[in-house]
Amino acid sequence: MTLPHPFLAPVMELALRAGDAILPFWRADVAVEHKADESPVTAADLAAHHLIVAGLKTLAPDIPVLSEEDADIPQATRASWQRWWLVDPLDGTKEFIAGSEEFTVNIALIEQGRVVFGVVAMPTNGRCYLGGAGLGAWRAERGQALQAIAVRERPVGQAFTVVASRRHSSPAQERLLGGLSATLGELQLANIGSSLKFCLVAEGTADCYPRLAPTSQWDTAAAQGVLEGAGGEVLDLAGAPFCYPPRESLLNDFFVALPAKAPWRSRLLELCGAQGGQR
Repeated sequence: MTLPHPFLAPVMELALRAGDAILPFWRADVAVEHKADESPVTAADLAAHHLIVAGLKTLAPDIPVLSEEDADIPQATRASWQRWWLVDPLDGTKEFIAGSEEFTVNIALIEQGRVVFGVVAMPTNGRCYLGGAGLGAWRAERGQALQAIAVRERPVGQAFTVVASRRHSSPAQERLLGGLSATLGELQLANIGSSLKFCLVAEGTADCYPRLAPTSQWDTAAAQGVLEGAGGEVLDLAGAPFCYPPRESLLNDFFVALPAKAPWRSRLLELCGAQGGQR
C-alpha cells in the first residue's frame, strides 16, 4: 500500500535496520555505562543512534535530529527549529539489559511542537507500529502487509485494562488507579516495557495508559503518533493536548493516553486533574 506521508515508509525501514544493529548486542553481556543522570547506555544504543542519524540526514538533510544519545543541544538552537526528528535509538535500555524483548526503536517527526507521525519498531521480532494524526495507524510483522489498527472506545466482555509500567509508578498513579477502579469496576493491569504501552492502547488491546512518573520527550513522541493515528490522544493532566515545545528541559509533564471518543474520558480527566500536573 502507499502510505499517506512520503517519509513513513523509509523511516519504518530505517527503524527496522536500527533494530538489526541492536540485536547482536542483545543477551550478549554487553557492557553498561551510565550517563550523568544515571540512566544506562550500551554499545547497542550508540550503534542504533549512529545508523538512524545517518539515515535521517540522507532522507532529509535539512531536518535536525534530537536523539537521546545526542541531546546536549542548547535550547537557543532548538528554539529556531520548525520541524525536527525526535529519536530514541533504544527505548527500554533497562529491559534490553535484563534480556527482555520489550525494547523498541522510536522515531518521530515533530512540526511546530506537534507529532506529525511516529514509528515504533521491535527489534526482536521485526514488528513495527506506525501512524500519525490524520494519517491512520498500522502494525506490521517484518515482510508482511500493513494492518490498520484502531483504539477501542470501551471494553466489550472484558475488564477495563490499564497499561502500567513494571518499573515506574508513583503514589499519585496508585490513587488514580484506585479512582478508576471505583468508577469502572475491577481493573486489569497490562504491564509492558518501553513505548509499547501506547501501542497496546493504539491496537485496542488496552483502554488507557496514565503516566504520573517521569519520562523524556524521546520516550513518548513516536508512540504518541501511532496512538493519534489510531483514534487516540495524549493529554496532560489538565486535559490539554500533549506537545513537544523546544523548552530547556526535555522532561515531559505527566500525561494520560486514551481513545479520543471514549465514553469514560471525562471521568478519567477529572481523576487526572485531581492528581495535579507537576513534573
